[in-house]
Amino acid sequence: MGKCHDNGDIKVTATDPCNPPPCGAPRRASVPARLKTSGADAQPTKNDPLAWFEHMIPNCLQYASDAKARGRHIVGIMCEYTPRELILAADAVPVCLCGGSAEMIRPAEEHLPANLCPLIKSTFGYHVQQANPFLEMADLVVAETTCDGKKKMYELMAESRTMHVLELPQKPDDADALAHWVTELRKLRARLEDLLHVTITDAKIRAAIRTMNRERRLRRQLAALMESEHPPLTGRQLLQLKSNISGIDADLTQYTRVLEMFGSKHAAWAVPANSPRAGPAARGGHSPPYPVRVLLTGVPVVHGAERVVELIETHGGLIVCMDNCTGLKPILEDVEETASDPIVALAEKYFRLPCSVMTKNNRRLGILRDLARQYRAQCVIDLIWQACLTYDVESYFVKKLAEDDLGLPYLRIETDYSPSDSARIALRVEALFETVQQRAGRQA
Repeated sequence: MGKCHDNGDIKVTATDPCNPPPCGAPRRASVPARLKTSGADAQPTKNDPLAWFEHMIPNCLQYASDAKARGRHIVGIMCEYTPRELILAADAVPVCLCGGSAEMIRPAEEHLPANLCPLIKSTFGYHVQQANPFLEMADLVVAETTCDGKKKMYELMAESRTMHVLELPQKPDDADALAHWVTELRKLRARLEDLLHVTITDAKIRAAIRTMNRERRLRRQLAALMESEHPPLTGRQLLQLKSNISGIDADLTQYTRVLEMFGSKHAAWAVPANSPRAGPAARGGHSPPYPVRVLLTGVPVVHGAERVVELIETHGGLIVCMDNCTGLKPILEDVEETASDPIVALAEKYFRLPCSVMTKNNRRLGILRDLARQYRAQCVIDLIWQACLTYDVESYFVKKLAEDDLGLPYLRIETDYSPSDSARIALRVEALFETVQQRAGRQA
């Protein structure tokens, strides 16, 4: 096994934690101390922001490795409920550790039940294989109680890794729910200070809040590009415009460059005939020249698990809005920068995330209603990872909202990370789009 940087002793077993070698295949010897700057494997030019984010994992790995070499701590996170601001205020690097690789599921099933969410199994597979360099660098992993499967997986992971679990209140309307969450964030602050030997001042938290608010604003502006009649990006491209590490100055610069390139107020960009966005008609088929506008809701689509997104957009659709944890949900609101107590301000923002773990989770339905109208969605697709019971049950309410309230066709897709059902999903997606087009034809 190699080292993540020249002077450190962090052992890793894969250069890309989202695309590991198949189980049993030889692993690369090490993560290079410096990513190449010339030749076929060169880093993308900073003048091409789309290419920059195509290399997000190497970029983040380089950033984390350099930070570790300079003595900064790495803190892994498992959920959007963990305030990155507290980690940044501790002068640490917050890294998302959610697994998106099907290859990591088989080793996880040696310890976990097979009928468990693939995201949980993939994340744990990286742990048992020691295949995620970010996890191997981490001084602390911050987890949260968003589902029973995760909670029990954390117990296994904690046997060999330093963990801190945030207890999330799950009844948001209870009078003491927010107070409990404030207490949990204060405990996280104390744990970071004690473990990392730092002092997290209110001033440092406010500075981190400003950084994260800037990141959220930029990502909201990027998402707003999809409101256009003919958006300049695909949903897959928009999904790619995010980083596993928050608060990197270079990433924020690239977000700005994308906005300068496309500009939400600019004229519509031409859609190449060979583009997945062009739809079947532009490629010689019979459907309209522009694809069906899709609102994708449900589970997070983490890096490496974008198969359903790609199926939707190569079979006549364009995902103009994703409300999930890897889309708009965590960036819809900012944190108040001038609050007298920044911990309370953080708690208020993060507690309002409309996760399916909440009961009742009416806020999710209100947001979906607003987003469907804002992005002029023509249908709703609800993505459920197998064994994700909370989102699975909530699909009842989402279907009702889509069909009865919004008058939109609805499709529920339950799948895992395996591509074995891709053909079946493609057929169902095409049938949905035919329904949309028939309705459009009748209304014309």
